[in-house]
Amino acid sequence: MQDFVSYTLAGITTGMVYSSVAMALVLIWRATRVVNFAQGGLAMLTTYLAVSLVDRHAPYWLAFVAALAGGLLVGAALEVALVRPLASRPPLNAVIVTLGLLILVEAAAGLIWGGGLRQFPGHFSMIGFTTGRTTVNFSPFDVFTVGAVVAMLVALVVLFRATNMGLRMRAAANGAEVARLLGVRVGRILTLGWALAALAGSLSGLLVAPNTFLSPNYMDAVLVYGFTAAVVGGLDSPVGALIGGLITGLALSYLGGYVSGRLETLGALAILVVVLLSRPSGLLGHSSPRRV
Repeated sequence: MQDFVSYTLAGITTGMVYSSVAMALVLIWRATRVVNFAQGGLAMLTTYLAVSLVDRHAPYWLAFVAALAGGLLVGAALEVALVRPLASRPPLNAVIVTLGLLILVEAAAGLIWGGGLRQFPGHFSMIGFTTGRTTVNFSPFDVFTVGAVVAMLVALVVLFRATNMGLRMRAAANGAEVARLLGVRVGRILTLGWALAALAGSLSGLLVAPNTFLSPNYMDAVLVYGFTAAVVGGLDSPVGALIGGLITGLALSYLGGYVSGRLETLGALAILVVVLLSRPSGLLGHSSPRRV
């Protein structure tokens, strides 16, 4: 029973991280129908920015906010410089560009910071809570992880459902030409969508780093699991991203705990295949055209 609780708590924490990556993918998919495979590389880049500031004795929270702000700016710049020129081309072109960008960013990070493993300390304790004589696999940093992802989800839901900006973003995603006729500046809206997606990805990078060693490709596996979570929940649904992340995190935690951690990647592939065969649109995805 103790093992089950431990694996469950670990699955919730990692599932929340996968959810943040999935939300970033969902934001871009909703806006442009493009899967941004460079998302993990951008998260890695902004995490290195935070590490560089911490190495220079900057306060942790300053480095944390700087990484999020850096992700916001990088996402906006990426949309303007690389994605917007491809707007009239087939979506596959943009996907190939994001793959190339991933390789470029990881190579650049290796040249700037080196390819060795580095540590990024978390602001909160990584030691699990103690109940009586039992220490559970859930630490103050895990509480922060869950709270940060939930806060981001709530902010996104409020943005999309309760603000004029969110309405414009939904209109641009559903029909850019019609939105333009209604006075929506679609270019700016898409830039904002990519910026927010990069911010969400930067958050995931900051949440992953304290639990592992930082390297130029440390986010690659997380991106795979985040993509799995996005497909499970539905590429159209931020709430689905949260649910998909939890399902993926729990499933892989149980698989790694009870069977073998080496099978987690294979388990993610199996989840993808099952979902795509049984419900291609995901649990909360839309199988028919959406309406504003």
